[in-house]
Amino acid sequence: MTTTVHQKIAEELGVREGQVASAVELLDGGSTVPFIARYRKEVTGALDDAQLRTLEERLRYLRELEERRATVLESIRSQGKLSDELETQINAADSKARLEDIYLPYKPKRRTKAQIAIEAGLEPLADQLLSDPSNDPQATAEGFVDADKGVADVQAALDGARSILVERFSEDADLIGELREQMWTRGRIVSKVREGKQEEGAKFADYFEFDEPFTALPSHRILALFRGENEEALELSLEPDDGTPVEGPTSYELRIAQQFGIAAQGRPADKWLSDVVRWAWRTRVLTRLSVDLRLRLRQHAEDEAVRVFAANLRDLLLAAPAGSRATMGLDPGYRTGVKVAIVDGTGKVVATDTIYPHQPQRQWDQALAKLAELAQRHEVDLIAIGNGTASRETDKLAGELIGKHPELKLSKVSVSEAGASVYSASPYASRELPELDVSLRGAVSIARRLQDPLAELVKIDPKSIGVGQYQHDVSESKLSRSLDAVVEDCVNAVGVDVNTASAPLLTRVSGISETLAENIVSHRDGNGPFRTRKALKDVARLGPKAFEQCAGFLRIPDGDDPLDSSAVHPEAYPVVHRILASTQSEIDALIGNAKVLKQLRPQDFVDEQFGLPTVTDILAELDKPGRDPRPEFKTATFAEGVEKIADLQQGMTLEGVVTNVAAFGAFVDVGVHQDGLVHVSAMSKNFVNDPHDVVKSGDIVRVKVLDVDIPRKRISLTLRLDDEPGKGGKPERAEQGVRAGGGRGNSGGNGGGGNRNGGGNRGGGKQNRGGGGRQRNDAPSGAMAEALRRAGFGKN
Repeated sequence: MTTTVHQKIAEELGVREGQVASAVELLDGGSTVPFIARYRKEVTGALDDAQLRTLEERLRYLRELEERRATVLESIRSQGKLSDELETQINAADSKARLEDIYLPYKPKRRTKAQIAIEAGLEPLADQLLSDPSNDPQATAEGFVDADKGVADVQAALDGARSILVERFSEDADLIGELREQMWTRGRIVSKVREGKQEEGAKFADYFEFDEPFTALPSHRILALFRGENEEALELSLEPDDGTPVEGPTSYELRIAQQFGIAAQGRPADKWLSDVVRWAWRTRVLTRLSVDLRLRLRQHAEDEAVRVFAANLRDLLLAAPAGSRATMGLDPGYRTGVKVAIVDGTGKVVATDTIYPHQPQRQWDQALAKLAELAQRHEVDLIAIGNGTASRETDKLAGELIGKHPELKLSKVSVSEAGASVYSASPYASRELPELDVSLRGAVSIARRLQDPLAELVKIDPKSIGVGQYQHDVSESKLSRSLDAVVEDCVNAVGVDVNTASAPLLTRVSGISETLAENIVSHRDGNGPFRTRKALKDVARLGPKAFEQCAGFLRIPDGDDPLDSSAVHPEAYPVVHRILASTQSEIDALIGNAKVLKQLRPQDFVDEQFGLPTVTDILAELDKPGRDPRPEFKTATFAEGVEKIADLQQGMTLEGVVTNVAAFGAFVDVGVHQDGLVHVSAMSKNFVNDPHDVVKSGDIVRVKVLDVDIPRKRISLTLRLDDEPGKGGKPERAEQGVRAGGGRGNSGGNGGGGNRNGGGNRGGGKQNRGGGGRQRNDAPSGAMAEALRRAGFGKN
């Protein structure tokens, strides 16, 4: 069993079976993916974290398949029906769907019409008519009429025989598998509005008369259709073909007939058998295939939704940190005021306040004076502005502060505040900031997010960050596994300062549980900062296995051993000592000495435990110890005099920052308090399958203004700076529709902007906002919802 699983995964990954076997052994032994990817390259043949994550997911699936296979075999064996041929067939099943197809005829179920007919002795009648259609159905059935067995007349006998054959046809594993694939490639989904639901279901208006092939459906549209059905606004049907009228039997009926040797040759039973085939197709086979394909569509949609969420979360977590700079966090608001929090370079809160520059109080000048005084007193460098309600007005306030006080040398940055309210009310925030009101904790979080997005965002459940689509419509376990893996990979890729890290951040480090994280913090608080990695062994319940897993990812800057601030694992320190002996230098002189390090041959330091990949990594780390993989922090330089949407003109070239990325394009802030949209068709001269391949959140980009719709507050942008304004590249199909569940239109034809009324017919890019509006309080939500709002696609 294990060998089969390893072979299959190896084939899928395109690697050797031995690599997979070694990785599985490490995973089963409690090693984490980041640890294996970084410190066990010799063992796995240098499988990277992406390969290991795929391996881990496939291993889970295939092991579940093996467990189910064993259950199926035992079930059939207990019925005394397990032949060698059937066992071989079951063992060869390479998917759960195929296994269930084979098992279906043997699966215990309620007494069906077919079983009742078999008990009444009608199976020989069914077999006679099927094997020899020259038999006349009426005449043959007369011999099976038996009132004592519940067969009152000839029609009852024929009905029973039909039930037997229908079940037989619908439980042929090979046939069902073939028909399922045929329907997947040829079929389509059809959606209509439920009678009387036109007004109530208006947010699904684009699906009131809709059909599209299964293979052309993007994930967000699938989820929108299913949500519309769940909310009883839409009626969905899965059609097996393209809707072209067909005279006579369908291709599916002909295939069923062929499978069982049924043909129209003028024999007495031919018509009866053809009717049975038609009945089987319409009442059993099509129903079953529709259920199967619904599951496949949902699976496809969930996988894509999870992938998009994970990609956006990764970009958010690995955004450039501003670093140890005093930062002012502004959590915007109208009636309740703008919450102000100032944190020093270490993230410690040094001041808080509340100002009321906006309606209804309108204390603009007082607010400016207060912010200037706070900024000067605490030597603030950066202003982090939450991008929620009143963010545009607050951004203007900060801009005026910078303009009136150039001596302060301030810079302002818009920061996603998605999930800040969740953090503010969390038990951890209560422990971390017990002296602060819940409303002020959000401002602290916003400021810290600018200093170190990763360290702050790990305090929040990834699902609350709000950069996904239809997250409450996808599998909770699948989404959680994927997002947790992203957070774990990001945290361990960056590394963690063990003397400043919060417990939530430490919990994401390889090998550290919640209990161990709390123990590390308690030990640190009680005994002072850790001076060496070795001192971690003194932490309660931090044993050898946990130390092995976590030590390489925990950093101790300015500790007793310079290597403890690097990504070199303590187990590999002997290799470094051999390198020092070879170069006759001290560690302080070797670290960062590129000239000496480049002259060394990694092969000279390989031994039985540490191979070439590890030694190569060690030399690279000594060259740039503790290097942060995140990009350098930069802020976009917005054009002077371009401060509101009315200042924009077609053809302008501007610098902006990418605020969010969706399947249909990217949102870009160009400094006018309204994000513009670069449609996927306007991102490159080449075809772009995934906008994430071109840009990610936080990127500084140059864009050209294609079109500005002031009344609708919509800005169309392009990354192709030679595009002509107003034309920009026609999208092949508009996909703004339901990426975050919000109502978005297509790009019209300008390659960027949206049009709530759609772009005409489907061929020209029909609007598909489908699941638009506010539903289940999560669509739109968080950062994606804010991107939609700022780009002008919220409520008109």
